[in-house]
Amino acid sequence: MRTSIHKPVDNPKLFKKQLLYWSQQYREIIYLDSNDYPQVYSSYDCVVAVDAFTSVKTDFHNAFEDLKQYQQISKDWLFGYLSYDLKNNTESLSSTNFDGLHFPDLFFFQPKKLFLLKGNQLEIKYLNFCDDEVEMDFRKITTTPDIEENLEEKLIVQQRISKKEYINKVSNAIEHIQRGDIYELNFCMEFFAEHAIINPIEKFSLLNEISQPPFATFFKNDKHFLLSATPERYLRKDGDRIISQPIKGTAKRFTDSVKDLDSRNNLASDPKERSENIMITDLVRNDLSKTAQKGSVEVTELCGIYSFLQVHQMITTIISKIENQYAAVDVIKTTFPMGSMTGAPKIAAMKIIEELEETKRGLYSGAVGYFKPDGDFDFNVVIRSILYNQERKYVSFSVGSAITSLSIPEKEYEECLLKARAMRKVLGDLV
Repeated sequence: MRTSIHKPVDNPKLFKKQLLYWSQQYREIIYLDSNDYPQVYSSYDCVVAVDAFTSVKTDFHNAFEDLKQYQQISKDWLFGYLSYDLKNNTESLSSTNFDGLHFPDLFFFQPKKLFLLKGNQLEIKYLNFCDDEVEMDFRKITTTPDIEENLEEKLIVQQRISKKEYINKVSNAIEHIQRGDIYELNFCMEFFAEHAIINPIEKFSLLNEISQPPFATFFKNDKHFLLSATPERYLRKDGDRIISQPIKGTAKRFTDSVKDLDSRNNLASDPKERSENIMITDLVRNDLSKTAQKGSVEVTELCGIYSFLQVHQMITTIISKIENQYAAVDVIKTTFPMGSMTGAPKIAAMKIIEELEETKRGLYSGAVGYFKPDGDFDFNVVIRSILYNQERKYVSFSVGSAITSLSIPEKEYEECLLKARAMRKVLGDLV
């Protein structure tokens, strides 16, 4: 059983940082930070869960069924991730491309210690609750000093696909579209560094500071790390309501306010960006309908423009109401992977992705989040993220864009470089 204790927090911004640093002593950590970004659908400003009491780790075989059983039996808070390659669990698909990271396909854990922050109110929920332990931890957290900046060597970040190869592959994707094989394809490429030694918490702090997205994530499972500055929500369940918010459409930010407004307005009216967003909106509507009450799927905002520190994004919000016969994991299984990271039609697009891309996606373009004891959940989309296997000394991040019949390969390449900029800067590959 979990028992809750509530405490006021004088300085929430400082407390979040102290909580993150304090958590580093544990083998399993998940830190979720909204960075005070204004959101319609939000439960907490920050969530931190540490120290696994139980966990489930598996490859894609029967992964959703394993997760469903784990969630229904535990009936507790669960935190973890779903890798993109869980697609192989639901469709006749495979993933044979290069994998330098070697993360499990699925990992979730039931934390012993959980912290939920909203405004200046903190809720602490421990398993096997002990007042003395909570008070001792709280004192340690609030007296945790800043980490010292460690000026590591700059990493040499390499590109898995050259510009020439990228343009050829995107041209190939456009040929598929012109033949009618698909309507849209999300094509991604990897940047990586070998023999890499980094300080994950420092790199995450830098990435989060220069991006400040609504779904920032620091995740640790022993030697596996995710440092994410993603702006995208995959799926949220709130009672019988399901919310999906796919992103399709990106534009550069400018320090000049006039240029920045022009960039935002151009994104809003760009026919290519709108068409790719609307195609994925239709795909998500169809996915949600598989578990929805009849007539309940609704687009509440189409092609809304949202500004983040690095880029402007085009975001659509789709909601549905879940039929009583379906469990929480059923909604995830029937919508995964998220349409914004595949293309349409989804299965045909994923087959072509496997042919054209050279890296196994793994956790990139998967999802990280949590289940509540009642089955409600919230998951992001793993983009704008650095992945690190500390044991193999391998650092990786990938970026991609949506290819449509209107795509110009050189412009798609420039969009990828724009999305890669924050991660390259954090890793010391850009000044």
